[in-house]
Amino acid sequence: MITQLIRDAADKISAPEPAAHPTVAVLGQESRVASLPPHLPHGWSMRMIASLDDVRPGDLLVISGATAHDVRLARAVLPQQTRIVALIDDWAPGELVAAVLSEGADVCVRGGHPGILAGHLVACRRRQLAERWSDIGLTP
Repeated sequence: MITQLIRDAADKISAPEPAAHPTVAVLGQESRVASLPPHLPHGWSMRMIASLDDVRPGDLLVISGATAHDVRLARAVLPQQTRIVALIDDWAPGELVAAVLSEGADVCVRGGHPGILAGHLVACRRRQLAERWSDIGLTP
């Protein structure tokens, strides 16, 4: 009986299919992310964008050289499902870290090894995929 209820509920559930190979859209200073692509998982791609208008659904947005204003603007115009990664200087003050996170960045990464940024992007993608189910109710 319980098994049948679970099957019936599963038949009624649908979620948007995620892109098979996500794209990292980078806004800002290209030099900070130039060595990132080899550290991304197989099938992922990176592209530079000129403005927030170029962000596509499902993209992971990296704001290279992020400021609190940049993150506030991105969070205001992009869908909530868009993951925003603020990439800042190694020597940036703690106040900047707090500011970009307070304005809506999902994560703040101090510049450094591209493998660290890639790891944060993978974590953001996992959260993005997990949260796509959060709006789906199991009640008929």
